[in-house]
Amino acid sequence: MTGHNSELSRIPGNRLGHVTLLRCITAGRFQEQSSCESSAIRCELIIMASLLCTLQDHRDDVNCCALSDRLLASCSGDKTVRVYSCEDFRELPFSPLRAHAYGVHCCCFSSCGRYLASCSTDALTIVWSTSTGAAVAALEHPARAPVRVCAFSHDARFLLSGASDGTVAVWDVTSKTLQRCAKVSEGSVLACCFSPCGQMFITGSSQGELHLWTLSMNTLHTQREAHDLGVNCCHFCPQMSMDGQTVKFRLASGGQDNRLRIWIISQHATAGYEMLLLYTLTAQSAPVLCCALSFDGQLLVSGSVDKTVTVYDANHGELLHTLTQHDRYVTACAFSPCTLMFASGSMDKTVNIWRIGDGNAEASEPLKTSVQGRKSLGYSRTLVSDWSEEDVSEWLRDEGFEALVDTFRAHNIDGAELINLNTESVGLRGQILRKIKDLRSSLIDSDVPDEFLCPITRELMKDPVIAADGFSYEREAMESWISTPNRSSPMTNLPLQTMILTPNRSLKTAIQRWKSSH
Repeated sequence: MTGHNSELSRIPGNRLGHVTLLRCITAGRFQEQSSCESSAIRCELIIMASLLCTLQDHRDDVNCCALSDRLLASCSGDKTVRVYSCEDFRELPFSPLRAHAYGVHCCCFSSCGRYLASCSTDALTIVWSTSTGAAVAALEHPARAPVRVCAFSHDARFLLSGASDGTVAVWDVTSKTLQRCAKVSEGSVLACCFSPCGQMFITGSSQGELHLWTLSMNTLHTQREAHDLGVNCCHFCPQMSMDGQTVKFRLASGGQDNRLRIWIISQHATAGYEMLLLYTLTAQSAPVLCCALSFDGQLLVSGSVDKTVTVYDANHGELLHTLTQHDRYVTACAFSPCTLMFASGSMDKTVNIWRIGDGNAEASEPLKTSVQGRKSLGYSRTLVSDWSEEDVSEWLRDEGFEALVDTFRAHNIDGAELINLNTESVGLRGQILRKIKDLRSSLIDSDVPDEFLCPITRELMKDPVIAADGFSYEREAMESWISTPNRSSPMTNLPLQTMILTPNRSLKTAIQRWKSSH
């Protein structure tokens, strides 16, 4: 069954990112109306979307974002996980979390909010304490396969990790031990999610199929060709329903076929499991990379390669709105578990926070946030190396180091001196040292041409080599990659036809010339 794409009007509430949608129904059609004076027309408030703020702290693509009842987390190709308060979207003191050696693909909170998990190309799934930021467990995937996705069970007893070699591992969170691991696909596992009952989970892969499993890894159902060319994401509705002796679950999935689908999974008391397609949603014109259902199951959001975020009525499969605030692929979206607020992340290195409500609250100006999640000030519009002494003083105040302003002024420290500062000479401690390190990273990351960075490590290449997929990598990183049983391309996930690495001398020369001029 294919869902209808409703013709909905976008009526701006004001110029500050406040969007109100009105559905005016007449003769079965949707029409734009500023008022509904005729009794023949029924005008109904559908949705209001307000852009609360934009976070701009990551130095590389945002790969995933997650929300708990009080925190927001995002992860990136820059190897970090960043954590913010949902009250004011300020970054927490222990953020960013830096323990992964390579880019971080996925992050998720436990339902209790005590734990945050992240997984990476480095084959690790790390469990963090959300109160201290400490790593409480580092779980290495069997055969050291790059981990693409992770998910907690609803009681936080178990944690899934899906890898590029087609395997899924089930971990016991309390004992930090591997319970079981099995190969579930010939392709990469790109999506996984526990059912709300916690007794089963689903996986999606680059081969295009969806598999439903018990906790002991017995197959309950296989939906082949769920998405042509591959499944990129899936998400269970937190709500389930009972119909006699049948338990019904709703599942959303997105794929390389540009389709977003809503499924009904039925668990019959005697007849086993059945999976039926409810809606196929086609509002996006490119692969759907992420999807999420709201806590009440009423709304569905998705992000796509076409740079859009779509909001749907999940009950009727109707398109409510298309948001176009991101400049590049939208790779991540997540709803709050308790309110109609969601986050979207993109390859433009930003995370947008949206509120969906009834319009009673007045929209406020979207914040452009910097390192600490505060409103960007004048100094943030120039390179650190070009900051004046007053810019440095302003930065110190904004970061909470008011007591150091006079000391820095006495030493005439401007931006150029700040990023090369000998911290011991002014008695600085770890907190400000970390802030200065972030500034240095910002300066480097904004200056280095992307083609000079290794796709695996996201660091400037010293000895670039060309692999069988045609992409260039740092030799040491690629040799480590192909030394594992995983023999797929880090960029395409397709099998590598040969393990031969050819030196890219022209790229190495270009990098050396760039370094000498900088």
